[in-house]
Amino acid sequence: MKKILTATNLNKFYQMGEVTVKALNGATFDIFDGEFVVVLGPSGSGKSTMLNLIGGMDLVSSGEILYKDLKLHTASEKDLTMYRRNAIGFVFQFYNLIPNLTVRENVELSIALSKNPLEVNRILEEVGILDRAGHFPSQLSGGQQQRVAIARAVAKNPDILLCDEPTGALDFSTGLQVLKLLKRLNKEYKKTVIIITHNAGIGKIGDRVFHLMDGRIDRIEENSAPLEPEEVSW
Repeated sequence: MKKILTATNLNKFYQMGEVTVKALNGATFDIFDGEFVVVLGPSGSGKSTMLNLIGGMDLVSSGEILYKDLKLHTASEKDLTMYRRNAIGFVFQFYNLIPNLTVRENVELSIALSKNPLEVNRILEEVGILDRAGHFPSQLSGGQQQRVAIARAVAKNPDILLCDEPTGALDFSTGLQVLKLLKRLNKEYKKTVIIITHNAGIGKIGDRVFHLMDGRIDRIEENSAPLEPEEVSW
């Protein structure tokens, strides 16, 4: 597989009064096209910071991060906006759907400015929510709302899906269905999927697992035979 993203000595520091907080401290890693990566670590380990830097939502304090030929660490705000719009699909723990728009309208809004979107009904069918296309978020279960959030991200046809604790607000059974869906989209649509989570069991389904601790990558574990979601528990 070819590299789609390369990060070298990433540092992200925050100044809180006289105290410097090192949210990410010298992280170096590659992400390969089409792989399924799980980023594991306890609260405060730097997972969300890493996701924000990969997603172009925050800037590094120092270090380099390269997506194909785009240097995210020196990119203009315009280039970062286009990167977020076309290359990255975001899936959040609490869905972030617009409550007064229907399922279809939520997805259509996300692709309005995308340069190469997928067909909305096709993606709604893929995630098993087409029969709810005219419903509002408040009329859906948590698992259904997360499926809409995944459809919204995938419909943009991005290279990378960034998933921030996608099962965190769900019960085990519903979370399992969401992981199975992400796995299927990874395989069938060849999307690079990056999940951040504190649940160690989820790591077993990844091609690789990044273990974070205190802002550092403690180790990177390769799974020669990743498990299917239904084979793990957390």
